[in-house]
Amino acid sequence: TISDKGPGIADIAKAMEEGFSTATPQVREMGFGAGMGLSNMKKNSDLMNITSVPGEGTMVELINYISADAN
Repeated sequence: TISDKGPGIADIAKAMEEGFSTATPQVREMGFGAGMGLSNMKKNSDLMNITSVPGEGTMVELINYISADAN
């Protein structure tokens, strides 16, 4: 579980789209804010839940199951 007390996410579905970013053009020019964070987190987890309240913060829960035959 990861949480913050930041600005929150107003539209979680939009934030999950690959390439979506709220970073300014200046920040993106430096290589940050690529808009791949949440979508990549979802791709690399078995289950992902996001709860967010604009103006209060966000909580992301990631769950990964381990296979019984994993090495």
